Amino acid sequence: MSLRSLSLFLIPLFLTACASMNGMQQRFAVCSYDHAWDAALEAVKDRAVTTNNKNTGLIETGWLEIPMPGRSFGILQRDLPDSKDRSRITLTVKRLDDVTKISFVEERHRWMFRGGSRLFGWVSTDPSEEVMHDIQRRLDSKLKERGCSLT
Repeated sequence: MSLRSLSLFLIPLFLTACASMNGMQQRFAVCSYDHAWDAALEAVKDRAVTTNNKNTGLIETGWLEIPMPGRSFGILQRDLPDSKDRSRITLTVKRLDDVTKISFVEERHRWMFRGGSRLFGWVSTDPSEEVMHDIQRRLDSKLKERGCSLT
């Protein structure tokens, strides 16, 4: 395989990997894994939790639909009556040597005009900064309540 063809393969792979980590945030807490786990669960208690696996350190919420009034679509900017986003949060809690790492990311989709046989459908979009700040604020608060110090 030539260097050029190898680079044509690796560059898109690298860019895809970077795009999948878009919006990932991390917190490092000096405290027990149990305290960090409980804090992570409480940070998303306003959503339905679909995956709660303490052994693997994975917490996932179900999709939460959020109304987004005022959106329009197409060249004529027609109103989109059912404008909405959907959001779910994934947290991973991992034991490190003397700290616990908590990573979280929001996966967000927008209900959009797509054309073709399926006129409307879910399309991936960037995480909401507001949601990410809210999760970070709640997580930091819950960690501090349990006596954890953030690094």
